[in-house]
Amino acid sequence: MGSRNHNSTEQVMEFILLGFQLPRPIEIFLFSVLLLVFLLTLAGNITIIVLVCLNQRLQTPMYFFLCNLSLLEILFILTITPKMLVNLLSTDKTISFSGCIIQCYLYFFLGTTEFILIAVMSFDRYVAICHPLRYTIIMNGHVCISLILGCWVGAFFSTIGPIFLFFRLSFCGSNIIDHFFCDYAPIIKLSCNDVQLLLTLESILSSVMLIISLSVTADSYLYIIATILRMHSTSGQQKTFSTCASHIMVASIFYGSTIFMYSLPSHGRSQDVQKAVAVLTAVVIPLLNPFIYTLRNEKVQEAFRDSLKRRTFS
Repeated sequence: MGSRNHNSTEQVMEFILLGFQLPRPIEIFLFSVLLLVFLLTLAGNITIIVLVCLNQRLQTPMYFFLCNLSLLEILFILTITPKMLVNLLSTDKTISFSGCIIQCYLYFFLGTTEFILIAVMSFDRYVAICHPLRYTIIMNGHVCISLILGCWVGAFFSTIGPIFLFFRLSFCGSNIIDHFFCDYAPIIKLSCNDVQLLLTLESILSSVMLIISLSVTADSYLYIIATILRMHSTSGQQKTFSTCASHIMVASIFYGSTIFMYSLPSHGRSQDVQKAVAVLTAVVIPLLNPFIYTLRNEKVQEAFRDSLKRRTFS
């Protein structure tokens, strides 16, 4: 495996990620599938960023937030997938102590940022549909930039505390993590210290962030649905709802998988199921943004076709 299990008082300097522990042919097949998903995710999200930045018709708050979501998804998948792909092919599944801590922090930092961003995007759709005449005034450029900065700064301050405490822990027992990435709970359970306070703090911060984000998102869409139902035109209802359907779908999958992974009791749930849900959150959901959330949008399709035409003629 490239490293031994640490059973002495020696400080752990690296961890072993057990990964999926599948037969070799299945691991190679899984590597091929995940590599394809990884490349499609990068290509799709980069395409969205380029289209939004270069096309004047997409210079609106909605697409500004979608562009930031694409950037977030790129960073998110780069945090987890490359190491996972390497471990699927390699017999050496070790990761350095500092590398593991950095991966763990980035995973939760970027995930928390996405929680806040989804809530911001739902608020944007609420203003656009429920207060259309005041939309450009409320969601002006200054407000949009402030909201995006708030996503990143809020996520930073809500996740930095546990990491500081994390670095104070001692690891002198087993160095084997039964996961394909450095998840928070499996790591600190390997510590020689009493980690109950740290687990409680992390659980409280995660729950508060989840409840606030979910409440804002749910309230926004309840108001949106109520507004749509009051519309007299059936075609108007369908057109308005179509602009929100993809967001509701992605948000539902994101919240549902996160609640399953981190908010429900873990006893009685197999580690294999936990890993499968983690793959959904860390690998599959970032793929949904460009291929479900945005590229199905008529304006984005037109911008993409125009971009192809300009490239062809040039």
